[in-house]
Amino acid sequence: MNKLHRLLKLPGNEFRVLLYSCLLLNSIRLALWLLPFNFLRQKLAQLSSVWICEEQPQSVSVGFIVWTVNVAGRYTPSGAKCLVRALTSQLLLTRYGYVHQFHIGVAKGPANTLEAHAWIEYKDRVIVGWLRNLSRFKSLSTEEAKQ
Repeated sequence: MNKLHRLLKLPGNEFRVLLYSCLLLNSIRLALWLLPFNFLRQKLAQLSSVWICEEQPQSVSVGFIVWTVNVAGRYTPSGAKCLVRALTSQLLLTRYGYVHQFHIGVAKGPANTLEAHAWIEYKDRVIVGWLRNLSRFKSLSTEEAKQ
């Protein structure tokens, strides 16, 4: 109950970002299950081009955005995988004016199985989807989001 109380006491703009994270993360998770990936990416790109923050640009820190996505992921049934977290973060980072790179990569796993991973870089640092062995993933798509 103490954690919930702390979340509810966030200032208005920060509580709004947390609410966006919860809604987006769960909506994107459901959409990935129901819609083709390319269609969803196209719709998210359209949304991010019109859903720009009306407040001061960069009024919310990158660290806070990442924190809200992680909190939302902890309270999502069955958790949120890397792709859902990365897509949610990408949309919020774009909304608040942060230039970042979205990556989807693949690697060979044990017994030649294919593994995939999604991550976000900001100022050449992985901020979402960091793994100790991330370098083994070959990035298939690098998208730079610009304002």
